[in-house]
Amino acid sequence: MVPSSAAQRSGTPDEHVDVLIVGAGISGIGAAYYLQQEHPQRSYAILEARGATGGTWDLFRYPGIRSDSDLHTFGYEFKPWRDEHAIASGEKILTYLRQTAAENGIDTKIRFHHRVLGANWSSDEGRWVVDVERDRQGAPELVRISANWIFCAGGYYRYDQGYTPEFAGRERFTGQVVHPQHWPQDLDYAGKSVVIIGSGATAVTLVPAMAPTAGHVTMLQRSPTYIMPVPSKDAIANTARKLLGDERGYALARRFNIGKQRAVYAICQRYPRLARRIIRSLNARQLPAGYPVDEHFNPDYNPWDQRLCAVPDGDLFAAISNGSASVVTDRIATFTESGILLESGRHLDADIIVTATGLNVQAFGGMTLKIDGEPVNIADTVAYKGMMLSGVPNFAFAIGYTNSSWTLKVGLLCEHFCRLLTYMDAHGHTVARAELADPAMPTRPLLDFGAGYVQRAMGELPRQGAAAPWLTSMSYHSDVTLLRNDTVVDPNLRLSAAAPVGERIEVPA
Repeated sequence: MVPSSAAQRSGTPDEHVDVLIVGAGISGIGAAYYLQQEHPQRSYAILEARGATGGTWDLFRYPGIRSDSDLHTFGYEFKPWRDEHAIASGEKILTYLRQTAAENGIDTKIRFHHRVLGANWSSDEGRWVVDVERDRQGAPELVRISANWIFCAGGYYRYDQGYTPEFAGRERFTGQVVHPQHWPQDLDYAGKSVVIIGSGATAVTLVPAMAPTAGHVTMLQRSPTYIMPVPSKDAIANTARKLLGDERGYALARRFNIGKQRAVYAICQRYPRLARRIIRSLNARQLPAGYPVDEHFNPDYNPWDQRLCAVPDGDLFAAISNGSASVVTDRIATFTESGILLESGRHLDADIIVTATGLNVQAFGGMTLKIDGEPVNIADTVAYKGMMLSGVPNFAFAIGYTNSSWTLKVGLLCEHFCRLLTYMDAHGHTVARAELADPAMPTRPLLDFGAGYVQRAMGELPRQGAAAPWLTSMSYHSDVTLLRNDTVVDPNLRLSAAAPVGERIEVPA
């Protein structure tokens, strides 16, 4: 990799910005909007490792890709969702994100093919120096950008590699093996037997999307997942929009759906047996008489111990009912030349096997952090308000809810970040560092959630405490109080003024 001309001069940064946003997906675009609304005088840039905006919604191209929560809560608070479908396709979501960026001039701030390698905080200068690999006419080039703040919105999983377990005999299979994260656009599954391994959101999306074209689709799961049928169109939201207009109707639908999500979660947590019976009943009504509901759709854990999977208009159950799809609950013994042999002795014939087996979690896009040249072990840090790391100055990040629409929390974090900048400006502060008052404070995983991809990454993620501000709340109403209404400062946040930095050169990227 060739260093840029400025980077060759003893590590001199090529450029300086006030805020460096990493990632041009839904969180990064949202962060940019709030920043330029509240702090138009601040310079910023968005670094995007790939060649397009949209993050997840541009990366995933498998059949049927869609949201698994309603767009009135998944969308931005500041931009109404105008489509009649609340559970929306990936294509519609991508259009919505790109419209947001274009309408607000955010697209002009994005640097494509810029991958952040690492960042070093200089206590003397009170700024980050960020090493970035960018594509320069097909060749990688190292550039350095200094920034007062880094806001990491690069997602929580590896974009270049999905998770696939080691399957015995995989090399024997003569058909195609596909991971949804790397879907071949020319994959022809018409009339073919398809086995989808998995039972999460991706699997339950793929089955009804592929079933009308494939010969038959089998969803092979090791254990069941809770499946909740939901209408793809939100009658209340659509009526409110017609009566009140886009802005007011969207705001009303958003408030209503936030309350509904919280109520469903609270009922599941407080009355798990009742919730289990209700979900089972909803499933049974949409399946053929005598269908083994308990075998395939009654998990051994309580509702919302893991995320519920939504299926719009019960499309998964419709595919099962018309015979174009089926569910098998069993364990894989080995792949064979023509399919999968199960531990029960049953053989599933397959032309194509889809491994919808999850993600590889990766903190902060894999960037390394240093403070004055000393590496930061992310797993040793504790999240402050779910947006900063203990002991790491001027570094913010976006994390969402696991029990509701992910972006509800991200929006609140972006608001709070801007409020913090406003407070610091008013009081002459330039450096913010969260510090644990009690280093012996008990901690637990940042994402206290049972999903396999989360469990595999426990040793790579920050941790959280038992109470605010070190608790990463999964309650929207609690976060409204903490992040929107409460003061931005507390005894755990140390604010100071850094020494002035010498002259900085400005070189266009």
